Amino acid sequence: MNRPLVVDLDGTLTPTDTLVESLVKVVKRSPMNLLRLPFWLMQGRAGFKEAIAAQVGIAAEHLPYREPLLDYLREEKAKGRQIVLATAAHHSIADGVAKHLGLFDHVLATEAGHNLKGKAKLQAIQEKVGGSFVYAGDSRADVPIWKSAQAAVLVDVSPTTAETVKQGVPIEREFPGEEAGLSVWLRALRVHQWLKNLLLFVPLLTAFSFFDLGKLVSMVLAFLAFSFAASATYMVNDLWDLENDRAHPRKRLRPFASARLPILHGLAVAAAALFLAFGLAFTVSKGFFLMLLLYLVLTSAYSWVLKEYVLIDVLMLSLLYTLRILAGSVAIGIATSSWLLAFSVFMFLSLALVKRCAELVSLEETGKEATRGRDYRVTDLVVLWPLGVGAALSAVVVFGLFISAPETQGRYATPQLLWLVAIGLIYWLARLWVKTSRGEMHDDPVIYAIKDHGSRMTVFAMIAVMLAAHFLALGLAL
Repeated sequence: MNRPLVVDLDGTLTPTDTLVESLVKVVKRSPMNLLRLPFWLMQGRAGFKEAIAAQVGIAAEHLPYREPLLDYLREEKAKGRQIVLATAAHHSIADGVAKHLGLFDHVLATEAGHNLKGKAKLQAIQEKVGGSFVYAGDSRADVPIWKSAQAAVLVDVSPTTAETVKQGVPIEREFPGEEAGLSVWLRALRVHQWLKNLLLFVPLLTAFSFFDLGKLVSMVLAFLAFSFAASATYMVNDLWDLENDRAHPRKRLRPFASARLPILHGLAVAAAALFLAFGLAFTVSKGFFLMLLLYLVLTSAYSWVLKEYVLIDVLMLSLLYTLRILAGSVAIGIATSSWLLAFSVFMFLSLALVKRCAELVSLEETGKEATRGRDYRVTDLVVLWPLGVGAALSAVVVFGLFISAPETQGRYATPQLLWLVAIGLIYWLARLWVKTSRGEMHDDPVIYAIKDHGSRMTVFAMIAVMLAAHFLALGLAL
C-alpha cells in the first residue's frame, strides 16, 4: 500500500476517450479538418495527437470522472501515498486533468514524437518511480504493465482481462463499471421524443381519413422513418454538443455526456438508425423521402450552426415542427391548407419560446446569467415572455379566422362547436406559460404537454370536440 499508485486516464480515471472527443471537436470546429486527418495520421500516433491538440483542447473541469476511484485516490493521497497519472493522451489534456484534480505528484503523457502507450508507458513509469508500483487501468492493452507491477487496481475491466491479471498479480482494489443496458440506449435514442412525430398524423386527422387503411399504414411507416432519423440526429447532436451538455445541470446526465455510452458506439448506432429511416422513407414514397432529407438538412443546420443565434433557433424549431405536418401530408397525398400551416407556425413558435424561457428560468434559479452554447441571457426574458405569449394568441386568432372561413363552414356539420376548441387552446397555451413562469416546465414543452395530465385531458377534449363538429349536425346558430 506504500508503493506509488500509477493511474491511467482514458477509460480508467474518466470513462470517456479524450482522443475521440478531441476528434469530434476538431470536426465541429471545421468540417474541412476531415480532409486533414489522413495527413496528420502520416505523422505517427504522437504526431497525430500533437496535431489534434494544436487545434482543440479538452476542458478537464467538464470531463466525467469515476467518483468511486477518485474517492479512493483522495484517501490514498491523504495517507501520503505517491499518485502518478500515466496516460497515452496528449500532455495538454493530462496536465489539465492533473491541475483540475490536484491529486498527482507526477504526470506522464504523450509528448511530441513520443506516444506513451504499451511498452513506452511501462518504461516511463519505471524511470519515474522505479520497478515497484501499483497500476490502475481498464483495458487488455494494460496487461503488460500490470504484469510488471506489484499489485493491480482493476477499473471496469472485462471478465477475461480480470482473470488474466488475477493469475499473476495481487489485486489491491476493483472498481466495476456500470452496465449500459437497454434503458440507457433508449435514453440515447430519445425514444420519448418520438412522440413529437405524432404531428405527422395531423393531416390524416384534419382530413378525417383515419379509416383509410392504406393511408394509415403509410403514416405508420412515415412515423417510424422520421423517428429513426430523429434518433440518429439526436445522437449526433449529443456528441456534437458534449462540452455544453456537461455544463448544463440536467443535460450532463445524458448517456454520452456522462460517458455511460462510448462515442464510437453511438456513431455506429446513429448510422444504422439513419439507414433504416431511409429504407422506410423509400417504402412510403419518393416525395416523402425528399421531405425526410429536407428535415435532416434543416435539423443538422440547426444543431451545428443556427442554434447558436438568438431567435433564429426558435424560428427554426417552429419550422421543423411544421415540416413534420407537411411531411405527413406528402406521405398520404393530401394537400395541407394554408390555415393549418399558419396556425402551426405561430403555435410552434410559442412552444419553442417556452423551451427557451424554461431554460432561462432554470439558469436564473442557479444564479447563472447566460446559456452555454446559445446566445441567450436571463435578461432576455423580458422580451421572450411577451413574444411567446403573443405567438400563442396569434395561433388562436388564426384558428378563429379558420372557423369563419367558407371552406370550414362547408366541411364541418356544426362548425360553431370549434369555438370550444379555441377556448381550449387559450387555456392550454396559457397553462404552459404559467408552468414555465413557475419553473415547473420540462425543457421540452411538447414532451411536457404529453406527460402532463391536465394538458392531455385538454388536448383529448379538443380533438373530441373537433370530431363532433365534423360529424354531428346539431343545428346551432351562433
